[in-house]
Amino acid sequence: MSRFTLALAAVLALASSYPAAAETLPLPASLVSFDSDEGQALLLGAEAIRDFFPLSSHFTNQVNPAFCGPASISMVLNALDVPRPPSPLTLGLGLFDQENIFTPATEAVKPKESILKGGMTLDQLGGILAAHGVTVAVHHAGDVDLDAFRDAAVAAIGDGDHYVLVNYLRKAMGQEAGGHISPLAAYDADTDRFLILDVSQYKYPPVWVGSEALFAAMDTVDSEEGKTRGYLLVSR
Repeated sequence: MSRFTLALAAVLALASSYPAAAETLPLPASLVSFDSDEGQALLLGAEAIRDFFPLSSHFTNQVNPAFCGPASISMVLNALDVPRPPSPLTLGLGLFDQENIFTPATEAVKPKESILKGGMTLDQLGGILAAHGVTVAVHHAGDVDLDAFRDAAVAAIGDGDHYVLVNYLRKAMGQEAGGHISPLAAYDADTDRFLILDVSQYKYPPVWVGSEALFAAMDTVDSEEGKTRGYLLVSR
């Protein structure tokens, strides 16, 4: 099966899982909805796309307004094929989800109950992922520049070994309103846009955002931590 056919099938499958545009908040003109004709065409022509398929096959919507981090973590752990918690309900197989990602090791980073009340910071996101035995590189936007971020993210999306999670301020991109976490799934060089697989599908669809605008949204201070937001590179 050709790359084009695979991409088209994935586009149609993932787009069909999102609510109609009328049921989500309006997007600013600077963002391109994934479920639009333009958004789907961007994926078909994207230069870095390898992470899209495993992430989209494990896509999950956050189950709590503060659970963008746990939703993103479960997607990435499943996409990395990290050994999964067995369940007697699934013949001893199972998947990571927004409940079983919490372990005694993750509770030492930030307790689930605290996350329910206030989400998590970039460093806490990295710590919880690392507690599952994966390799995590934490990059605060204030410590890097746009070119370094773009180069690292494009390489990670395209190499099949790494995944990128971004922590950004929604309102800096014209959305509503606070800090958010989601994975990046593709990059289109012609338009210099990244595809954010937004884990709050009740609020916004996945969007294509310009790299400069995304970096600016990450280069904002998280008041809980007193540091800028940023991105993670995650691998086995």
